Amino acid sequence: GLIRFGVVDADRVFNLKAHMAFMAKELAHICAQPGGYSLVRFVDKLVKVKLKGQAGKYALIHAEIQGRTKVTDRALFGERMFRYFNLIFAKHQQRYPIASIAIFTGRDGHLLIKSYAYSFMTTRLPFQYSTININELSDEELSSGKNPFAWALFVAKQALLQGRDRDKRLLEKKWFMFQKLYHHGLLKDRKMQAVLNFMEHYLPFEDPGTKRIFRKRIDQLIGKKTTMDIFEQIREMQWQDAVKKGK
Repeated sequence: GLIRFGVVDADRVFNLKAHMAFMAKELAHICAQPGGYSLVRFVDKLVKVKLKGQAGKYALIHAEIQGRTKVTDRALFGERMFRYFNLIFAKHQQRYPIASIAIFTGRDGHLLIKSYAYSFMTTRLPFQYSTININELSDEELSSGKNPFAWALFVAKQALLQGRDRDKRLLEKKWFMFQKLYHHGLLKDRKMQAVLNFMEHYLPFEDPGTKRIFRKRIDQLIGKKTTMDIFEQIREMQWQDAVKKGK
């Protein structure tokens, strides 16, 4: 989902149906500092993706997810992206081509650096990377399909809502999202269920009354026939999946 949404011509370049390897430990190790401390956070990703039409060939995608940033750190973001790229390149450049993506989820995303350049005397080194700023994406763009990553960005965008009427506006956004997920096969699609769980944990209502209104709308839409609500049903299905895998 992340690669298709964040990389231009992803379907032409990559075999997105093939298995992808998420190299979290590898990224943490590559970017480790003296003493074993790593600058890499849980949300940052290094993904090995199969190249289309090239047997046995892969590429690496480094994705950096950046929320609200201190004013003093904004000018340093491009350099940080370059440092990570350089460390990954030093280890893997003979085996894999590498692409970098920065995903801005804070209100200040438009203020973050989108490139880096080094120069000294006659030495010049420009470094450019792809960027996604959730504030520049419309709800329609993020909710037009079944891409789980696009839906995760939709959720992150709604988390920026503020004001006295936040709950009222959030209710309509979550209701819009639930209807979309439901019509995309929520009750059978495990990825859509994961997105729904993410929404519910990441976008809580402040007023319990608003939460009751939201749950009542859901019950009416799905024609609730049991004492369990949709969230309990999904947790039950996930538990059953876990039991099956454990056998």
